[in-house]
Amino acid sequence: MAKMLIQRFSSPDETRPFIDKGRLEVLRVGDGIVGRGIFEPGWRWSKHVKPIAQTASCEAAHSGYVLSGRMRILMDDGQESEIAPGDYVTIPPGHDAWTVGNEPCVLLDVTGYADYARPSRDAADRPGAEHRAH
Repeated sequence: MAKMLIQRFSSPDETRPFIDKGRLEVLRVGDGIVGRGIFEPGWRWSKHVKPIAQTASCEAAHSGYVLSGRMRILMDDGQESEIAPGDYVTIPPGHDAWTVGNEPCVLLDVTGYADYARPSRDAADRPGAEHRAH
């Protein structure tokens, strides 16, 4: 018989700080990852995560639920939309995003956080990569 498993974001398996203005809290659940992204007011992917990822835009495919706050997403193809509490969103790779307003945006993501806010695989092979924030 399978056993019940309870994990809490109050004690995540891993916390990945952004350059500033937020963090990602990770729970490892079986073979997968569930992440809670906390994006503080003023956060923008291209400013606070891009230096870590070292990619032109966010290459993670996200599928998640907005718990609080608002976020604007701009796809590389020009499509733009805003997400808000209660929204379930799927976002393909190739985008920038930023927090809207004075409240942190908190997003629970079930697909896109395995390598989020970590150096890209190519960047991880460069000299000095071991000194970059994960």
